[in-house]
Amino acid sequence: MAVVITQDKLAERENNRHVMRAVIASCVGWSLDLFDLFILLFVAPVIGRLFFPSDNPMWSLAAVYASFGVTLIMRPLGSALFGAYADTHGRKRAMIVSMVGVGVATAAFGVLPTVQTVGVAAPIMFIIMRLVQGVFVGGVVASTHTIGTESVAPRWRGAVSGLIGGGGSGLGALFASLAFYIMSAIFPGDAFDEWGWRCMFFTGIISAVLGITIFSKLEESPMFKKMQEAKKLAKAKSSPIRTLFSRDYRSILFVNLLLTIGAGSGYYLTSGFLPTFLKVVNQTPGTTAGFIMMISSVAVIFASVGTGHLSTLIGRKKTFLLVGVARLILLPMIALTLPGVTGTTALALYVVLFSMLGSAGYAPVLIFLNERFPTAIRATGTGLSWNIGFAIGGILPTFVSLASPMASDVPMTLALFLGAISVIFLIGALVVPETLGNLDKPDAA
Repeated sequence: MAVVITQDKLAERENNRHVMRAVIASCVGWSLDLFDLFILLFVAPVIGRLFFPSDNPMWSLAAVYASFGVTLIMRPLGSALFGAYADTHGRKRAMIVSMVGVGVATAAFGVLPTVQTVGVAAPIMFIIMRLVQGVFVGGVVASTHTIGTESVAPRWRGAVSGLIGGGGSGLGALFASLAFYIMSAIFPGDAFDEWGWRCMFFTGIISAVLGITIFSKLEESPMFKKMQEAKKLAKAKSSPIRTLFSRDYRSILFVNLLLTIGAGSGYYLTSGFLPTFLKVVNQTPGTTAGFIMMISSVAVIFASVGTGHLSTLIGRKKTFLLVGVARLILLPMIALTLPGVTGTTALALYVVLFSMLGSAGYAPVLIFLNERFPTAIRATGTGLSWNIGFAIGGILPTFVSLASPMASDVPMTLALFLGAISVIFLIGALVVPETLGNLDKPDAA
């Protein structure tokens, strides 16, 4: 009897290790993916001058954000390709290939020639690389946003959703903030325009290296294994993509977009836009802005995990409604207040609250999307729902820049956009059903 108990305990410990690896891999994978994307946001003013020069700095900045939007537009394609692969052959394989692809593509930006060297070919090459990067980023979402939540116990799924979605983005922003802080110190002033921004992109190779070393020991999620063992894939009459757009799931996908558009827009107009806001509107020094963003990134992790776990305690729908109301009231207010904040401590507090509210909206979205689709199409459905919504949200900073002729116009424009997307998020929260517990239902397999 003692031997049996010991074997059971060993099996339990081994299972716990597998679960922990899956959660860490999902969180780290998503954080490194966003780290690669955030690099551009931190060097946006420099990239604008070097690749999209204009007499109006705001137009150059808008062009940079447009190139960021190009990456986001390609993400749904990446989710379709890698999501179908993950639903057919496994989440682990899709994760490794897409992570390596993102890292290599990001590092390649560091060797691109500028307009001064090759003229109009420079922005063309830049956009092409953004397109390539976007496909791989979409693949990372499809795999990281399923394997972690599929592996943990039901009581921790909300917290893990927040840890991967919001915590992963917080870590990604933290890594990017740290890289920006270090590079700004190593390459001060004009030296940053020469080599600092290139070294920022070179750090993207870290994603490729870790993508191989960390994920190679990862096991598939229990739900995917169960599906394979039951040979349910053999019963599928069509590919995951075709099934997703069938009559049974097409409406689910479209309704999901109300939440993901609202959540993604809130994120990119807060954490995503803050580096530019601090530099262009508040004229905050690079090292100070980097330090403040590091603090806010840590706060985002705690806010995301807390909000995600709250969705397990009170339900996904109630959490969305609660966060939606708070965002509608506070986000526009903070956007209008930030320009008048001068002290570093006060500025940091406002930035932290701004970032936390922006990230809290999508913390439970990941597990909500997982609970909307069966295992056979979960990676595809979650990836496309997430990436289409966040692609639309990621374009909005471009429109904020275009709608702001002068830097002084940015706060009011940003406040109006934040109010509008908060309304969209609340509409989504009102119309979607409660999904808590759906992952354990028989038809979820």
